[in-house]
Amino acid sequence: MAHFDTAGLEEAAAELVTQKIDVVRVGYSDLIGTDRGRDVLVNRFARTVEDGVAFCRSVYATTPMGDVVDIEGGLQAGLPDVLAFPDVSTIQVVPWEPGVAHAIADVYNPDGSPSEESPRVVLKRVIQQFADLGMRPIVGPELEFYVMERTDKNPTGWQRYGEATGNVYVAGLKGDPENVLLRTLRHLSAYGLEVVAANHEFSSGQFEINLWHSEALDAADRAHRFKTAIQELARQEDKMATFMAKPFNDEGGSGFHIHFSTWDAAGQPLFDDPKTGDGLSKTGKAAIAGVLAHAPALAAVSNPTINSYKRFGPDTLAPWLIDWGLDNRSAMVRIPPERGKASRLELRLGDASANPYLAIAGLLAAAYLGIRDKLDPPPPLEGYGYDPSKADKLPGDLASALDAFEADAELAGILGKQFVEAFLTYKRNELERFHHWVTDWEFREYAYHL
Repeated sequence: MAHFDTAGLEEAAAELVTQKIDVVRVGYSDLIGTDRGRDVLVNRFARTVEDGVAFCRSVYATTPMGDVVDIEGGLQAGLPDVLAFPDVSTIQVVPWEPGVAHAIADVYNPDGSPSEESPRVVLKRVIQQFADLGMRPIVGPELEFYVMERTDKNPTGWQRYGEATGNVYVAGLKGDPENVLLRTLRHLSAYGLEVVAANHEFSSGQFEINLWHSEALDAADRAHRFKTAIQELARQEDKMATFMAKPFNDEGGSGFHIHFSTWDAAGQPLFDDPKTGDGLSKTGKAAIAGVLAHAPALAAVSNPTINSYKRFGPDTLAPWLIDWGLDNRSAMVRIPPERGKASRLELRLGDASANPYLAIAGLLAAAYLGIRDKLDPPPPLEGYGYDPSKADKLPGDLASALDAFEADAELAGILGKQFVEAFLTYKRNELERFHHWVTDWEFREYAYHL
């Protein structure tokens, strides 16, 4: 049985009492990135969580519509438990919920072994591979999302907030007529998420908030909390925020760009080499090559929904080809112009629906394989990156991405066999359910004439 330091829990609870906190929300990520949790009273916190907070294991595989997918060890095994142990170092007061703090949990099986389906456990596995090379992966997440307001003008009941054209990068009431973004930014800062800046994105009602870079696990924890916080804060405004990849036919999709580099134990950047023509080291080039080599499989965790692949295509500013370029936003992997400690790659593949733990773990695993195997990338993209004669295309749909993910034995070996099998089972169930669902497009296309 896994057991945490009871004294540490008691000290944490005592500190929370001094901050007038009476509830700790113990949460963890499921496979799609939803925060699953329980509210624990502070006066019972240490006693309640010292041997773990029990959850049904199949919560990992609960669909957005509430169905339970039968992953291994789930329904057929009688719906057994997993145990969540709060990581005391992650306890953070929630500024918009008086008296509430949030703690991110690590999840274990009842026998004390880590729960291999846990996205946080998957990321920790990959980080350990870098540690074995004497490297520390550093990550900076960028996430886009839409804010919507209520309407009776369409069947969904929602329309884009602040509808207007050409508001990309405007600030203030012009693009945010009720100051929703400004209030959100201040709450996120008080929540300790290390947000850097916020802006109106290209489409109406679409916004982007950047998070400061940090070590990979911390960056993923903050990105996970960020997505939950954005949705909770929108609800407080009687609005809805969505990280869906492409929620509208007439507007662009929402991306999840990940900036990534590695440092050594002394804090020196390993992607930088002033002696090369482009300023990139062999380690940096090998990381790029690894990401390119495993890109088809990466799409499964970076673009994890049926809807994700409607964001791709020529002239979308979302990648379409497996390529890289120097300060080129039309490439899948962009190398920003800064060097020195800011030397990094930016993976532009992912969309906002991705689970931060899994998207980051996938990127790191692919880069690790490139570094380990000393791979060399092809020449960088020159010009606009939507010419299919210049590079291979990314998977065009979720089924193809899942097939590539299953076939990539090297990547699966890093991420963990049990996780990969659970993810594939869950996502193929999603495809099966979709194939049997009649869409509004089909009715509009066929019903009148056929």
